[in-house]
Order: sequence, then structure tokens, then C-alpha cells
Amino acid sequence: MIPPTANPFRFSKPALAIILASSLLALLLTVSTLRNLKREQSALENFLLQEGLTLIRSFEAGARTTMRHHMAGINLLQTLVEETAKEKSLIYIRIVQDDGEVVAEAGDLPETLGFTAVQKILSAEKPFTRTISDKHTFEVSKVFEPLPPFMPRRGRRMPHAQKWQEEMAQQVPRVIVIGLSTGDFDNARQEDKEHAWFMGAMLFLIGSAGLYFLFLYQSNRVTRSTLANMRLYTENVIESMPAGLISLDEDGNLVSINSVAERLLGGTHEKIKDLLPRQNEIVPDQDILCYGGDGEEIPVKLSVSPLLDHRGESSGQVLILQDMREIRKIEQQLELSRRLASLGRMAAGIAHEIRNPLGTLRGFAQYFGKEAGADTDARKYADLMVSEVDRLNGSISTLLQFSRAPEPQLALVNVETLFDKLNTLLIADCEAAGISLLQQLTPGVRLFADTDLLLQVLLNIIQNSIRVTDAGGKIMMKVYEQKENVVLEISDTGHGMSKEVQEKIFDPFFSTRKDGTGLGLAISHQIVEQHRGSIEVDSNVGQGTIMRVILPGGEDA
Repeated sequence: MIPPTANPFRFSKPALAIILASSLLALLLTVSTLRNLKREQSALENFLLQEGLTLIRSFEAGARTTMRHHMAGINLLQTLVEETAKEKSLIYIRIVQDDGEVVAEAGDLPETLGFTAVQKILSAEKPFTRTISDKHTFEVSKVFEPLPPFMPRRGRRMPHAQKWQEEMAQQVPRVIVIGLSTGDFDNARQEDKEHAWFMGAMLFLIGSAGLYFLFLYQSNRVTRSTLANMRLYTENVIESMPAGLISLDEDGNLVSINSVAERLLGGTHEKIKDLLPRQNEIVPDQDILCYGGDGEEIPVKLSVSPLLDHRGESSGQVLILQDMREIRKIEQQLELSRRLASLGRMAAGIAHEIRNPLGTLRGFAQYFGKEAGADTDARKYADLMVSEVDRLNGSISTLLQFSRAPEPQLALVNVETLFDKLNTLLIADCEAAGISLLQQLTPGVRLFADTDLLLQVLLNIIQNSIRVTDAGGKIMMKVYEQKENVVLEISDTGHGMSKEVQEKIFDPFFSTRKDGTGLGLAISHQIVEQHRGSIEVDSNVGQGTIMRVILPGGEDA
């Protein structure tokens, strides 16, 4: 299972820029639309006001003519109102006295102005306006002034003008109310609103598309991040594998290879094709040999399987290379342990059967050697028989020790004391052979083992080193920690061993010396195994030998 990415969902800089630009555009469009609507409303009111005042002034001018006719006996005010109301932009016109009584009116009239409203208009210094939305009407109300104030002129006054002036002075104040149509402006404003809604919808669509592409970008960004994490995770897993892994495409070309496979192949990729079976053939287990960079022969177990894509079709091959060196060592140790166990059981039976006859033979030899009349040769042969029986009995005792190894009693070992004791026991043999016995301690090493059994193991190893090291050579005793283990290392500058000899040195009764029993290293191996440890041998002919006794560290070892 691939672990989820740890990256949280965050807006990137381009995403924030898109959001800010869209928000700013929406704000500007909203402010601009509202300002346009307000400006249009103000322009509409000003225009209608000016148009209304123009009509009123025209009407007042016409009224003056009407009044002249009235003085002539002709009343045309109502006629003028009706004719003026025929103007296309004029909905109604009404003239009202200060008490609210209608003097003249025409058109689609609203409710009559009340006394309070009329008095308010008469006392005002500027015209009153209002908008009647349900009738699409803009109403203008002001004081009705058909004539300007009388201005006397030089010369002779006309009698009818004087009379007209006097009549006007006697008339009560009046209010003129006209209603202008706002239909065209309302239609234009409605179109503006529809245009604003259209622009808003376009902005919404553009913003939605921007947000959609934004989330697509974010999703793509998260997907790329997840794929990068997955690739990194996969590469780390592949590199951490203890086995070598190679992937090939359909044409057999190299796609990927981890460092373990590189080491096993010695860095030469040309050898990969030699490992391949027939196309799409599954090879679960196949033992092959690879050669490392230094030419070392490495046993490898090869597994080949097809690489399938999401459709289940083959897209290449996967090769798994497992280094079998450690497994082979473990197998050899297990096989050696099995053989030693079998030999131990056999040795116990043989020793039991031989020991009793040997005692009898030794007794008869002593008897015949002491018999009266025995000559010197007879006594000599009798003593020889006794010594050989004793030597054979010693071998039988060693064989019994091998077959019935005592259970180790673990305790904290003082390694310095152990090395000093080894030096005391072996210094005479080393001096006699002209060999230097050296030691190197690592402070703080804690080793739990059976001291007596461990001493026997090291004695057997060092005694073998003394026998194969020429005068002037050196034997080094070391102790150090390696991971969770403690290593006791014995190295010499002796003759070394071949690979064939190394494979047999722990076999019982195998010895390269004529006087050797071949049980010393076998017993040592058995003791180390009882400590749940192992012995490693590193040797080349003519280059000396290194033997490492590896024991588990800690009190629970």
C-alpha cells in the first residue's frame, strides 16, 4: 500500500491570482453598474425636469395669449390645456387654484392635489418633482405664472393692457402640474439592467470556468505531487530490497535496476540478456552464478515473471536476483551441525563399546610386563602396549566429550582476564616457536558466555595457529562489537588454507597433521553453536588465516 501524500491542499500563487482577479473584476462591474444606474436616474430626472419646465414656460406663454383673448371675450385656457396634452411626451396637465380647485386639466390624470400640497408648492422657491413608477410618469409642479410682473413703459398705456393687469392682480395664485412620460427612459433603463444581468451572467460563467480550471490545476498539482511521492516511495522501497530487482520493457531494454542488482552483476548491464528465458516464460527459481566487480563468484537464485499493465497485458519482464551467499553459509552450517550430531551419537556408542576392551587389554599388558621370567623386550613391548592403550583411551575420552558436550553456564566474561589467561597458557609454546602473541581490546565490551568452554575454544584455535605459523610470525587476539554481536577474532600470519580445507576443518577426525585427532575444531564449533553463535573463517593460501568467533551480545544471549 502506498502511503498517502503528506502535502495539504494549498492554493498556489497562480490560483490566488485568478481568484483575486475574478473578485476584483466582479467588484468593478458591480460598482460600475450601480453608478451607471444612478447616473441614468439623475440624468433622467434632470432631463424631464428641464423638459417639464420648458413645457410650462411654453404653456405660460400660450396662456398669456389666451388671456388676451379672454379679455376680448374669448376663454381659451381649457382649449390650450387640451391641445397641450396632445403632446406625445405629456401624459397630463392640470392647473389648480390655491384652495385645490381645478381650473383646467387634460390627459390621463392622477388624483387631485390636496390643499396642503398646493400650499407647499406655492411657498416653495423651486419646482416640485416626483416619480410615479406604476404609471411611468415624472411629475413637475410649480407656481403658475402666465405673465411676468408688470413693467410700466414710457409713453402712453394701452387701455386693454391696463385692464388686463388689473384683472391679473385680482386673480388667486395657481399651481400647474404636468406629467411627463418616462416610458422610453424606463425601457432604456430596463435594457441597461438586462445588459448588466447579461454581463453579470457572463462574469459568473467566466468566474465559474476560472474556478473550474483552478480546481483542475489544483487537482493536477496534487496528482503530480502524489505521483512524485509514489515514485520516491517506490524507488526507496526498491533500493531498500535485500534482493536485486531488474525491470525490462517488451523489447528487453533495461527500464530500472536497483543497487543490489548492480553489485551482483558487477555493474555490467550486458549480462542481463543472458539471464532472460524465452519471452513471457515464468521462471520461479533458477540457480545461476554471477560475478561481482572483483570477479568474485556469487551464487544467485533468479526468478523471472512477466510485467503486466492495467489491462492485464504483458509490458515487459521483472527479474529478481537473490544473493545466496549467506544462505549457503547457513545451509553449510546446518549440514555441518547435522553431521556433527550424527557423528556425536555414533561416537558415543563406539566409545562405550571400545573403552571396556581397552581396559582389559591394558590390564593384560601390565600383567605380562611384570610376569616373572619376562625378558627385557617383553617388558618393553608391554609398556608400549600400555602407552598406546592410554593414548587410544585419551582419544576415546575426547570423542566422548564431543558427543556429550556440557551445557554452557552463561555469565559475564572479563575479556581482559580471559586474554591474560590465554597468554599465560600459550606463552611458552609461542616462545618456543618464535611467535609473538598480541592482543587488542575494545573497552566496554560486555560478553556473556561460559568462561571455561570459551577458553577451550580459543585454545584450540590458537594452538592450530601456532602449528602453522613460522618463526617470526604473529598471532593477534582481538575483541570488538559488531552490531548486536561480540566478535572474538584470532588472526595469524601462517600458511593459510585452501577453500577445500576450509570446508572440512570442522568435520570430526579431519586433520592436516599426522598426529592430529581432528576433533579440536569440531568440539569448538559445537561449543560455539551451544552459545547460539557461529565461527567464520577467512583464509587464503600463503596469506594467513582469520577466525572469528561470533557470539550474541547481551545478558539474554
